[in-house]
Amino acid sequence: MSATTHHHSPQGELGKGHKKVIFASSLGTVFEWYDFYLYGSLAAIIAKQFFSGVNETTGFIFALLAFAAGFAVRPFGAAFFGSLGDRIGRKYTFLVTIVLMGLSTFIVGILPTYATIGVAAPIILILLRLAQGLALGGEYGGAATYVAEHAPDGKRGLYTSFIQTTATLGLFLSLLVILTCRLSLGTEAFEAWGWRIPFLVSIVLLGISVWIRLQLSESPLFQQMKAEGKGSKQPFRDSLKGGNLKLMLLVLLGATAGQAVVWYGGQFYSLFFLTQALKVDGTTANLLIAGALALATPFFIVFGWLSDKIGRKKIILAGCLLAALTYFPLFKALTHYANPAVEEARESAPAIVHADPSTCSFQFDPAGVRKFTSACDIATAALTKAGVPYTVQAAPAGTVARVEVGGASFESYDATGLAKDDAKAKATALAGTMKAALTAAGYPEKADPDRINIPMTLAILWVLVIYVTMVYGPIAAYLVELFPTRIRYTSMSLPYHIGNGWFGGFLPAISFALVAGTGNMYFGLWYPICIALLTVVVGTLFLRETKDVDISK
Repeated sequence: MSATTHHHSPQGELGKGHKKVIFASSLGTVFEWYDFYLYGSLAAIIAKQFFSGVNETTGFIFALLAFAAGFAVRPFGAAFFGSLGDRIGRKYTFLVTIVLMGLSTFIVGILPTYATIGVAAPIILILLRLAQGLALGGEYGGAATYVAEHAPDGKRGLYTSFIQTTATLGLFLSLLVILTCRLSLGTEAFEAWGWRIPFLVSIVLLGISVWIRLQLSESPLFQQMKAEGKGSKQPFRDSLKGGNLKLMLLVLLGATAGQAVVWYGGQFYSLFFLTQALKVDGTTANLLIAGALALATPFFIVFGWLSDKIGRKKIILAGCLLAALTYFPLFKALTHYANPAVEEARESAPAIVHADPSTCSFQFDPAGVRKFTSACDIATAALTKAGVPYTVQAAPAGTVARVEVGGASFESYDATGLAKDDAKAKATALAGTMKAALTAAGYPEKADPDRINIPMTLAILWVLVIYVTMVYGPIAAYLVELFPTRIRYTSMSLPYHIGNGWFGGFLPAISFALVAGTGNMYFGLWYPICIALLTVVVGTLFLRETKDVDISK
C-alpha cells in the first residue's frame, strides 16, 4: 500500500487501499461505542450490582457518574495519546489505545460485585472506566486523522463519515448481544450474572480489531512530514500556544460541545427518557432506538458527502439549532405516543407536594454520603422514582410535607433521627399509600404496550437521530481540516474529547438531577438546549469553513 496511491486518487474513487483504511479505523471505533452503549444500557443493573450500599436514587446517579468518569478523563487521554500520535505515528498510537480499552471492558465482565468485595467493587469499576476514558481519548482522533490523511481532496467529508456510522454499529452490536442474552437466559438470570456476558464477548472484537490494524501502514501525510523533518517535538505544548489555543477553545464552544449534547440527547437521553420517565420496558425501548438508528444511519454518510459540497460548518450548526428549537415539542410528543396515560393522569390529577420550601433539597449526591431525610425530600424522591411529574407548592414553615394526587391526600414523614427499622416501616407504608393513590388517579406503573403508538414513537426518535447525523456526520473532517499536520492529532482530539467527554458525558447525570430536583420530567432538556444554542452563536461568529483547505501543510 504505497503512500501516494491514497492521497492522489484523482477522481476520489474508493479504492481497495482506501476501503481497508476505513474498515480498520472504523472497527476500533465500533468497539469504543459497543462498550459505551453496554454501560449505558445496563446502568440500572450496574447500579444494583456495584452501588448497592447507597439509596436507590443516589445509586443510579452514582452509576451514571461512574459512566461519566470514563468521559471526565478523555481530554487527558487526548493530550497524552494525541501528542504520542503526532510524535511516533497515527497507526501505533491507536493500536495501543484499543488494547487498553478492550482489556478494561473485559475486566468489568469478571469483576466481583459490592455484595462480594464491598466498597472495592465500585472503586475498581470506576478505575476501569478511567482507563477506558484515557484510551477513548486517543482512539477517535487517531482514527479520524488517519482516514482523513488518506482521503483524496474533495472527499474527506465522505470518507470520514464512515467512522461516524460506527457509533450506530456499536449500538446495534451491544443491543443485539444484550437482547440475545436477556431473552435466552430470562430476566432473573440476566440481572444476576448474565449481564457479564456482553462485556466478556468484547474480547473477540478486540482480537479482530488488533489483527486488522496490524496490517496497516502509516498515514502518508505523517510519513511525508517526518521525511521533511517538520514534525513537532512537543505537540501538546505546541497545541497550547497562542492562536492555536484560542482556536481549540472556539472549536470546543462553537462546534464540539453542541455536537456532543445533540448526539447524547438524541441517542442516549432519549433511551433514558423512554425507560425511566415513561416506563417503557427496556426491550421495547431498545428496539425502538435501534429501529430509528437503522433508518437514520445512511444520513451520516449523506451529510458527510453533502459537507464536501456545501461546507461542514453550516450543516453542524443547523443540526444544533434544530435540536434546540424542537427538543421540548419532540419529547412531549414522545410522552403522548409512548405512554399517553402519564399525560392524561397529569392533566386530570396533577401531583402536588405541599411543603415548606426550605425543607426541599436539590437531591444531587454523587458520593452517596448525604441523607435526604426531610418530609419534602422523601415525598419528591418517591414521586421521581415512580416517574410521576410533580409541582411543589409553598406551605407555612414547620408544615410536614403532604402529597395531593387527584382526590387523595396523604402526609409524608420526617426521617431525621429515626431508627433504621422505624424509617424502613414508614417508607414501606408511604410507598403503599402512594401507589394506591397514583393507581386510583390513573398513573401507570408501566407503559401499556397496547397503547404505545409504535410508528409515531419511531418517527420522533428518527427525527432526533437525524439531528445526530447532521452534527456528527461532518465533524471529523471539520476538525481535521482546522489544524496543521504536525499537531493535528493532539489539537483535534482535545476539543473533541472535552466536548464529548465533559459536555456530553455528564448529560445523563445532570439532566436526571435537574428532573429529580424540579419534578418536571422535561426540565433536564434545558441542559442540551442551552449548550446547543451557545454552539450556534459561537460557531456562527468565530469559526471558518474548511471544506476546500489543503491539509498537507
